[in-house]
Amino acid sequence: FSLWHSPELLSDIQDGYSISGHLLVCFSSGYFIHDSLDIIFNHQSRSSWEYLVHHAMAISAFVSLIITGRFLVAAMLLLLVEVSNIFLTARMLLKMSNVPSPVLYKANKYVNLVMYFIFRLAPQAYLTWYFLRYVEVQGQGAFLTANLLLLDAMILMYFSRLLRSDFFPSLHKGSVGRDVDGEKFLID
Repeated sequence: FSLWHSPELLSDIQDGYSISGHLLVCFSSGYFIHDSLDIIFNHQSRSSWEYLVHHAMAISAFVSLIITGRFLVAAMLLLLVEVSNIFLTARMLLKMSNVPSPVLYKANKYVNLVMYFIFRLAPQAYLTWYFLRYVEVQGQGAFLTANLLLLDAMILMYFSRLLRSDFFPSLHKGSVGRDVDGEKFLID
C-alpha cells in the first residue's frame, strides 16, 4: 500500500520517505522482535535457528533505517517478500493437513513458485544490483549491502529446498530431513 500510494518513492531508494513506509518498517521490526522472542521462549531455537538469524538481520537493518531515515524505500521493497509468505504458509498447512485432494496443493505449488519469483527473488535481485552499483561501500551502506548478500544466500537456499521438495522430489529421497517414518520435516 505504501508503495502504491506513493510510487514516486521508487525513484529515490536511498533517501525517499513516507510516513506510512516509516510506520511499516517500525511495525515489521516489532513483528520480527516478537517472533524471535516467541521462538526463543517456546524453546524452538534449535529447530528455527535460520529464522532467528534472518530476524536478527532484519531487526538490525530496520533499526538502522529507522534511526537514520535512509534506505526506507529499500526496506519497503524488501517487505514485498511477505506477500509470498501467504502461499508458503498455505503450502505448509496443506502438507500438515494431508489434504485428500492433491489438486489444491498442486495449484498452490505453481502459484507459490510464481509469487516467490515476483515478490522474493525479483525485489531481492534488484536491490542487490542497486546496492552494489550505487550505494557507498562504507558505514550504513556497507552494513546493508552485507545484509543483502547474506539474505541473497538464504533466499536462494530456501528456493532450492522448495524446488527439490515440490518439483524434484526424487532428488530429495533418502536425504537428511526425513524422520524415521519417511515423513518430511516441517522445514521441507
